[in-house]
Amino acid sequence: MAAATSTRPNGATVWFTGLPSAGKTTVATLVGERLAELGHPVEVLDGDVVRTRLSRGLGFSRSDRDENIRRIGYVAGLLTSHGVTVLVSAISPYRAVRDEVRAAVERVGGFVEVHAATDLATCRAQLDPDRAGTSPAVGRAPDREGSRYPEAGRTAVHSPHPHDSHPHDSHPHGPTPHGGRLTERLVPPDLAEGLAAEAARLPAVVLDGRGLADLECLAVGAFSPLTGFLGAADHTLVVEHGRLADGTVWTLPVVLPVLAEVLAGGPDRLALTDVAGTVLAVVDVEEVHEPYPGAESKLVVETDDPAHPGVAATLARRGPLVGGPVQVLRLPATPAELGPRLTPAQVRAEAAARGWRSMAGFQTRNPVHRAHEYLHKVALEHVDGLLLHPLVGETKGDDVPATLRMACYRVLLDGYHPPGRVLLSAFPAAMRYAGPREAVFHTLVRKNYGCTHFIVGRDHAGVGSWYGTYAAQEAFDAYDPGELGIQPL
Repeated sequence: MAAATSTRPNGATVWFTGLPSAGKTTVATLVGERLAELGHPVEVLDGDVVRTRLSRGLGFSRSDRDENIRRIGYVAGLLTSHGVTVLVSAISPYRAVRDEVRAAVERVGGFVEVHAATDLATCRAQLDPDRAGTSPAVGRAPDREGSRYPEAGRTAVHSPHPHDSHPHDSHPHGPTPHGGRLTERLVPPDLAEGLAAEAARLPAVVLDGRGLADLECLAVGAFSPLTGFLGAADHTLVVEHGRLADGTVWTLPVVLPVLAEVLAGGPDRLALTDVAGTVLAVVDVEEVHEPYPGAESKLVVETDDPAHPGVAATLARRGPLVGGPVQVLRLPATPAELGPRLTPAQVRAEAAARGWRSMAGFQTRNPVHRAHEYLHKVALEHVDGLLLHPLVGETKGDDVPATLRMACYRVLLDGYHPPGRVLLSAFPAAMRYAGPREAVFHTLVRKNYGCTHFIVGRDHAGVGSWYGTYAAQEAFDAYDPGELGIQPL
């Protein structure tokens, strides 16, 4: 008796992934209906439906989410082995478990992964149709699988256009820095001794926390194209229009307040020191100007209320402002736990060594949480690498300490993020809490670090209820496409 031989063809699984309300189920259903009309056996496995049946009782921890995907994958594999075309629509941000499912299904049939790269506006409209075309929805996601990722529907992650030119081609290690080149202000060793001797004889200005952070950013080129603290013309245009005098986009003033008595003798140069008296840099006194801090606050942080921490910092400045370039002898001292602290040139070199042609930057002044992790992994579906760049300069007294935040990032790197695709480095800048203006500022600065993309979060750089939930993202609408030279996500 001859053995029975099956002539039934193997099936295939088509796995749709993407943001909540990106249209995964809609597309899967339409494709399924068409295949059924053509006589093909087909089954749609929707993540929301599976959650209420096959995966009832599972939560939304990393392990439970992975288990949910494995269960869907197991059923998909069984159906595929019987010649069924399986269309899966599920939020599955972790590539590791998707690859695990792919390997299992490919033992019995075909497997195709499809990313639904729907824009944020469309996702918002689906999540909150009553507000589509008006202001963005706030916290009104339906009770579905995607609502467990609260920021996934609030931060746009776009698929790059395959035919776009690569902006990094104009610079050996990443995109062209803002303004055309990195303006590092560290003095070469052969000149440092003479400048240090001169600095010892100059009037001294003791820098506060923000001043130290600004000096380090100027020194390493993070604030390119700036060579020092803003003079009157640049300051006025930055405050009023968010641009330098030459038209370059620059949204926050970087200033050096100096007590009037220090300037009484009309010095041409000043020494800049830390609180211990260590000389860090020399600044040329090219201009002295006295803008009205209330007007500056109103335009930059959109309020003059001293309860706003950005306004309070501006009002606390003492003395007029000095504008001029800096020459930096040494960087401010920082504790080891606030490292690694890579310069823009070092980040660019490391990204190039890893073969990354695109890199997304991510910043938060808070500890990372599950939605952040989700955003990281969605971004990694579109770019080669991710720069985790937590801000470690001066923040409000009640913000989470930078040392704790850095420790949180290290845990992510050790156990949750794909090795070789994520780079951790501290960002030395201070917070201004300037909301939309600071979101643009943070994006431009990350271009100097070699980022081609930057993740702009919900209420980025905001504080309290001063800014709208999506005001930071909407701020980018004021710029022509390509003007910033970096893609906000």
